[in-house]
Amino acid sequence: MTSALRDRMARLFGGRGWAVWPTLVSIAASGTAAATTLVIAWGIGAAAFGRFTLVLTIALIVTVGMLLNLNYVMFQELPRAAPPDRPALVTTALFTTLALGGGLIAVMLPAAPLLTHLLGVDVRTLCFALALALSLTVNQLTESFLRGLKKFAFVAGLKFVVAVVYLATAAYCLLVAGIRDAEVYLVALIVTNVVFALVAVAGFDVVPRSWSVSLARSLLRHGAYMSVIAAFTAVLFGVDVIFLNHWASGGDVGVYSVYNGFPKRLLGVVFTEGIGLVLLPVLATADKVAALRRIGRLAPAIAVATAVFSFAASALFFLVLRAEYPYAPGLMALSAVGIGVHTVFNLYLFALSMDGVRGAKVLIACLAIASPAALACQAVLISWQGLTGGLVAFALTNLVLVTVVAATAARVYRARPSEVER
Repeated sequence: MTSALRDRMARLFGGRGWAVWPTLVSIAASGTAAATTLVIAWGIGAAAFGRFTLVLTIALIVTVGMLLNLNYVMFQELPRAAPPDRPALVTTALFTTLALGGGLIAVMLPAAPLLTHLLGVDVRTLCFALALALSLTVNQLTESFLRGLKKFAFVAGLKFVVAVVYLATAAYCLLVAGIRDAEVYLVALIVTNVVFALVAVAGFDVVPRSWSVSLARSLLRHGAYMSVIAAFTAVLFGVDVIFLNHWASGGDVGVYSVYNGFPKRLLGVVFTEGIGLVLLPVLATADKVAALRRIGRLAPAIAVATAVFSFAASALFFLVLRAEYPYAPGLMALSAVGIGVHTVFNLYLFALSMDGVRGAKVLIACLAIASPAALACQAVLISWQGLTGGLVAFALTNLVLVTVVAATAARVYRARPSEVER
């Protein structure tokens, strides 16, 4: 990086010069991971990639129940804890999460006949989803240990190395071994998640006797509100794939993942890993009334700008994909509209999440109000129009959410700033 570029990045980060390098590496890591998924989609075909996407979608939903947002708690508790207290925090969070994950698997496996019927999958797919969910859980938790202790450079570097290894493995399996089985790439993803967790946790003192029931109860209570929000959003933005798998073909699931999943992943790379690193701390201390009003004023421009960027960038995906993923400008436009509104919803989500319990309660109320209509919209449109219906439903789901959240936030956060902060 040149000195001029470093200076410009430092100014962009508002004096947080330490964040520049970890942010760039983290963006590179997430970009590499996104590229790997694109390579897999290109190599294994739409039908197999549809199964890959289905397993990942179910795993992400199950992860909410396994993790219960303890990673979010670690972001806050570890920096505040005195060094002698950190081993107990790490040990309690780790063992509690493993117990939750193991317990959930122990409950779900005997219920496999019912779950597979409800989800429209076979037992093997469910087992892969559970294994992937547990690996994602320990991955996210151990990453939060590193971030909670502000080891940003190390965690960014580790993420990048693991992402490169996963890309190299996928490329070898596709280009050299000629493997087209989705399960191979799912196993590789599970292994890389576990490797990341083992390397990350090796740098911490895990003291089994320091595990505490009272501390575990406190940690779980701390993350309870955000866990409810995570559960709502996991279902709202994951059940569309399950609906599509039920009412359409596996190939349509794979194509839908390209049109909808890749733009969302790109949004996460640019927004969450990049801008979000500075945006979240700023929102935590900002005047929430002013911040929410500013988001409301800028929402149309943000939605349009993100939609245009998504439309242009996503077109590049199809240049490297096979004919199984036909490029249709109309479908891509529908996807871009959904991504634009989804960005606005994420801004409201971040702003309210950074207002502690008050903001979390507002979000939970909004999600509870909007979810029935949004889910009904998804079920009707996907059963009627399949892939196209899914893209329309994603845009409408986010529109319903933004409408409810914006109206509620305007009502709740209309007091004087000093009163809101109390």
